[in-house]
Order: sequence, then structure tokens, then C-alpha cells
Amino acid sequence: MKIILATLALTVTIMWICLPVYWGSLARSNTHAPSLKTWVVDRDGGEVGRTVVQGLLATTQSGTKQHLGWIEVPGDHVDNVGEAIVDEQAWGAVVINPGASAALATARTVGNSTYNPMTAITFYYAQARNEQATGTYVNPLTTQALTQILQQYNAQSASSYLASVSGNATALQAVTSAPLTLTSGIWWTTENLRPFNAPVATALTMVGQIYLCIFAFTLTMSNDAARGILGPFLRLRSYLILRIAVPLIVYFPLSFSFAMVSLPFRAPFGAKYTYGGGFFLYFAYTYMGMAALGLATEAMVTILTPRFMAFFLLPLIISNVSVTALPFDLQPSFYQYGHAFPVFNNSQAVRTILFNTKNHLGLNAGVLLGWIALSCITIPLFTTFMRRKDVSEHKKQVEEKANNEKRV
Repeated sequence: MKIILATLALTVTIMWICLPVYWGSLARSNTHAPSLKTWVVDRDGGEVGRTVVQGLLATTQSGTKQHLGWIEVPGDHVDNVGEAIVDEQAWGAVVINPGASAALATARTVGNSTYNPMTAITFYYAQARNEQATGTYVNPLTTQALTQILQQYNAQSASSYLASVSGNATALQAVTSAPLTLTSGIWWTTENLRPFNAPVATALTMVGQIYLCIFAFTLTMSNDAARGILGPFLRLRSYLILRIAVPLIVYFPLSFSFAMVSLPFRAPFGAKYTYGGGFFLYFAYTYMGMAALGLATEAMVTILTPRFMAFFLLPLIISNVSVTALPFDLQPSFYQYGHAFPVFNNSQAVRTILFNTKNHLGLNAGVLLGWIALSCITIPLFTTFMRRKDVSEHKKQVEEKANNEKRV
């Protein structure tokens, strides 16, 4: 009964330590929407440009948190706005294209029936950077703001123009040939530069990372049982080599098998590289991710023993997953620790491979290899400490047995 009560108490304690970390990563994301930096770029220089810029900037003064962090950027700030968005300089950009005001005025004057209102403004964003942030905040809030601004502008502009030409039959005849210049004079086109167009990717970037940790943990427990048989017959040096080498070898076929599961479901490995090259790069990061997480459990099982390893696995999974679902811009600053954690870096690398998002592969690999290197240090340290402790206890038991025999 004492064991059950102690386990219950420890489980509840771990629950209240870990679950609030995950809950907190999601709970107040809507209040952090203004942290999503977005650009408004006026390359028109006319009435349309001024209206849109002023309208978007005004949303940041609304007194609520339901707006993006709009910043006015000079038209010559970057040559290619789309490339800047893919480069993650901003979450999105509304560009009022050159000559938007003049094109509308000319179309009304000459009666241009081919005038397309949607060429006036372009909204750029990259959905695959984080489909949750773009789908919940970036795209909807931009659409809402532009709809309100442009509907109001189009109504006022059409009314003003009709009033100015009310006595001019030629002008009225011309504008009837271009009805779109009155009904929807200015509108926008949305350019999703990196669409999240493979739902199976969620398994690779989020849930699959949990499974990766669980498979590595299963191997850790099996290794521990096997070492219990071999350990007493090995010298410390050989035992340490066994502890590190065996998992790193076994992770290879295990991670390759894990990566192969995605092939029948047509994961888009060819988005950035060739399909084969993308797959093997994904396998390489899967191996590093499994090694980073698995060796961490290998190190801790030395101290905690299999009996208490579940109480390490839970914090390991929750602390890693908490920084993966949403971008750091939508979370409190506490979650910045995720930059140095394996699952975030592995997930970010997978996004680059699957959707050709900004390339952080070098940094991601560096973090994963850093975790592997750290475990390659802690495993020998913990093992040496526990081995010396066991030897000391064994000597003590031998001495006590010898003393008891002398007394007899």
C-alpha cells in the first residue's frame, strides 16, 4: 500500500509540474497575435497606398489583441518581398503594387473592361512555416482587415467618382464599360509561398516526434535489462563502450524503419531536394533525433533505474512537445528554451525538407549533435559513479559477512 500511495503522490506531483507547461504553451496564444510581425509595403505612392497603410496600422491601435504586428516598410526595403517572407523576416506582407491608384483611375476614365481589381494589392505569407499560426492568425486577421479597409474605400471612391462625373455623359458611358472599377475597384491577391499541402506532415513534425521518443525509450529499457546480464563480466571501459555504442548502432535500423513508414503515405520529400535525397536527409535527422532523445534516457536510467524512468520520460516528452505546436512569437518568453531542445529542431528540419521553408538545417543538426555529445559525457559519468557505488556496497557486504563469520 505504501508503494501505491508513494507512486500516486509522485505521479500527481509530476502531473502538476509538467502539464501546466504544455497548457501554458497554448492557453494565451490569442493575446500574443500582435507579436506576429507583418509588413505593409506601399509601392503605389497614391491614394490607395496611403489608405491601406493607414488602415492596417490603425488596427494596431484598436485596444484589443486581435490584430497582427503591422509595420510600415519602405517600398525599396527589399527587392523581392516574397523571398523575404520565406526567409522569415516577417510572417506576412501586404504590398500595394506600383501604379495601383493610377490604374484604377485610368480604367474608369477609358472604360477598361479588362481591368482586374486583384492586381492592385498582393498579400504574401508562408503557411508551412507554421500552419497553426498562419491558419489561425496571419491569414484570417489580414483578410479581415483588408476586407474592411477596401470595402470602405471602394464605396467612398465609387461615390466620389460618380459625383464628380454626374454631368459628364461621356465619362458615365465609359465607366459603365468597366463596372468592376465601381463595385470592387481595389482588391487583393493572396500568395501562399509555402503551402502546407500534405496533411501527413503533421505526423512527421509533431505527433511523430513523440513516437520517436517512445521507441527510443523502449530500446533503453531493453538495453538496461541486457546490460544487467553482461555488466558483471565486463571491465568499466568495455562496459562504457557497450553503453554508448550499442544504442547508436541499434538506432540506425530503428530510425530507418521509422522513416520508411512515411513513404507509402506520400510525404513530399521532393519539395527542396530530389525525392530520394530528401528522404535520406529526413532519415539522417530522424536518426539524430532518436539518438538525442534516446541517449538522454540511457543516461538517466543509470541514476533513476527502470523503476522511476517513467517519471523522466513524461517531463522529457512534455517539455519538448510544448515548444513545437506554436511558434515562439505566440508563447510567453519562458518557452524560448525550445531553441535548444531536440524536438523543436528536428521538427523545424523536417519542415525545411518537406516544404522548402527557411533552411536552418545546420543549426538544427548542431543542436541535435550537441544533445548526443552531452549524453556521451553524462553516460560515462553516471555509470562510473554508480559502478563505484556498487563496488563500495559490495565491499561493505563482504566485510560484514567476514566479520559475522569470525564471530561465529
